[in-house]
Amino acid sequence: MNESASAVGYGGKVKRSISAFFGAIGSFFADFGRAAAKGDAFVKLSLIWWGAGYLRRKQFVKALIMTLLEVGVILFSIFFASQYVPKFNTLGTVQAEQIFNMQTMQMEWNDYDHSFMILLFSLFSFVVWFVALVVWMKNTVNVYRLQLAAERGKHINSFAEDVKTYLDKKFHITLLSLPVLGIVIFTVIPILLLVFVAFTNYDQNHMPPNSLFTWVGLDNFVSLLGGGGLTVTFGYAFVRVLGWTLVWAFFSTLTTYFGGILLSLLLNSKLTRGSRFWRLLFVITIAVPQFVSLLLVSNMFSNNGIINTLCSNVGLTDFLRNAGLISTSYIPFLSAPGWAHVMIIFINIWIGVPYQMLIATGVLGNLPVDQLESARIDGANKTQTFRYITMPYLLQVTAPSLVTDFVKNINNFNVIYLLTDRTFVTTNQAMANSQAREVDLLVTWLFRLTQDYYNYKMAAVIGIMVFIVCAVFTLIAFNFIIRGDKEGVYQ
Repeated sequence: MNESASAVGYGGKVKRSISAFFGAIGSFFADFGRAAAKGDAFVKLSLIWWGAGYLRRKQFVKALIMTLLEVGVILFSIFFASQYVPKFNTLGTVQAEQIFNMQTMQMEWNDYDHSFMILLFSLFSFVVWFVALVVWMKNTVNVYRLQLAAERGKHINSFAEDVKTYLDKKFHITLLSLPVLGIVIFTVIPILLLVFVAFTNYDQNHMPPNSLFTWVGLDNFVSLLGGGGLTVTFGYAFVRVLGWTLVWAFFSTLTTYFGGILLSLLLNSKLTRGSRFWRLLFVITIAVPQFVSLLLVSNMFSNNGIINTLCSNVGLTDFLRNAGLISTSYIPFLSAPGWAHVMIIFINIWIGVPYQMLIATGVLGNLPVDQLESARIDGANKTQTFRYITMPYLLQVTAPSLVTDFVKNINNFNVIYLLTDRTFVTTNQAMANSQAREVDLLVTWLFRLTQDYYNYKMAAVIGIMVFIVCAVFTLIAFNFIIRGDKEGVYQ
């Protein structure tokens, strides 16, 4: 009953948050409409000349700044955006070709269109215009508030006083300005560009500047999901790569998580001698760069590596071949489906357990001593204490980290790529037709589509799918973690 009530309470919080978000947007538009309708002549003039309202209130510096900002937007639109935005609907029509110039008597390139530049700079222009629109509306609201303050005889801050405010009471806005700008430039625009590319035919056959690419709607998504009536689609590969990605993320997260806990318990046990020495050895594995370790292990387990040599010398290879488990003169640890899947997970245990061991060690040092003592007095043995106190506490405290690890493993490029890039060659023609391999994660498939095959359109679609998978899992997982107010159990 309490958990149901908590779930309802959490759902209510989500609804209130969503309602507050859209309420804030509605309030912003309402304020703008009120300012535009009820403002005086200078407020209305600010809709055309951004600095007019400030000039009326003798805020000359603000009037100059807003005027220069408006001029900058206008010049940006005339001399930059106008070159690209009109071509956004087609992404260019003029192919690149060399033309003989009779005046210079030389071959010269014509004034061709570049589809990617049109897409990128049009997107950048849209972002600039959106920001300018918000600033324009906010500016109108601000000058209207200045009008109301003047009518009520209230003090109107000078520019110096406003600067002082942004260095004192509103210093958080000053601090967040550059990070927000960085997020827009280096995160928002690239994500939007990825989304736009997914709706084009940008691939090796449509590579600017020699060729143009254009919009194709949902064709790429249909192809990825196996529809569209195409002879060769990505649907077959996508289902299998997605399935392996989820299996890999589940087992790699589960094995390293519980392996780290068990290792931490073992090293913290009073029966373990030299625990500091053993802990140091495991920490050293973290200090060694991961790509060095993975490349070394990849060579060790290759078809002609030292592990295969040892297995052949002791007769294990012949035993497996006679048992019908392999058909080659070597054990395909990292070169055949099934074998490679299992070996990747086992190797990842060696890579990931030390990290989880350190996390578990820190959490175990903060176990609720009073509960442990109460359990001991009540006669609980070590197994019962671990099951009902230690493990629930670990799960609750490390649950956000567990969710993060799962999402990280969905995008764990290093382990898969460094272990299998040089050793695994797919024999499945249907997978090869989609430039995929049985051991690929979505992220490694995406990387090779761009790096090796220049298939940017399908890589963009896969990138969107990766985001959807991670977002859905994260929302569901954190919903489950928060639900029930489990944090209060150990307070």
